[in-house]
Amino acid sequence: MEENKKIKYLKLPFQFNEVMLLKELNSIIESYWIPHFNKDGYSGNWNSIALFANNGNAKNIFALNEGKSIIETTAIENCPYLKEVIRQFQCNLLSARLLKLGVGSHIKPHRDYKLGYEDNNFRLHIPITTNPKVSFILDGDLLKMLPGECWYTNVNYIHSVSNKGKSDRVHLVIDCERNSWSDNLFFSLAPEQNFFPDKTEKYSPETLKRMIDELNRSDLPVAKKLIVKLQTELELLNNN
Repeated sequence: MEENKKIKYLKLPFQFNEVMLLKELNSIIESYWIPHFNKDGYSGNWNSIALFANNGNAKNIFALNEGKSIIETTAIENCPYLKEVIRQFQCNLLSARLLKLGVGSHIKPHRDYKLGYEDNNFRLHIPITTNPKVSFILDGDLLKMLPGECWYTNVNYIHSVSNKGKSDRVHLVIDCERNSWSDNLFFSLAPEQNFFPDKTEKYSPETLKRMIDELNRSDLPVAKKLIVKLQTELELLNNN
């Protein structure tokens, strides 16, 4: 790994039992699934279930519940393995959810709010079901996350997801507060300074072009504003 390479995503050294994950996913009552609240941010079907949430409300699918009473919901009460997986991470829990992206669905390019390690929070993805035609693009990079794996993703960077396969994609998504336990884990995998982006950091022309191409698939006003900004940066690089 390059000494100064900024860490935007990282595969963590965990491998969970995909058979047990799938068995417990299938045991959860179908009625718990609710559509994601960001209606303008996706096309198709994007649904969620809260497993740990403020006051144990299974319908509270918001992330970053700082200062709230985060407890397990009724959706996970008969899922001992999912509880075991979540408790592997010895940090204050901000949320734990299942997120399901249906066949033919697309999450448009966007950024999340203060969800990188530099914000003292971090997001983990543990795939339960996926297929080869799922595309998770983070800052221009295509991430291939397989069932049972565990990935850190810095979603302060532009990212999008498409499911062009023939089966749903379901991830267990966990948001935690950074602490000494997570520092020991993350900094054993890459130098500490690599997790804290330089605010003046410039993208390469290739990365800028990938980001613009991805944003052009979106009709959100915020995407159009970002395209203008990125095109300006690209022109400046090309003229230097």
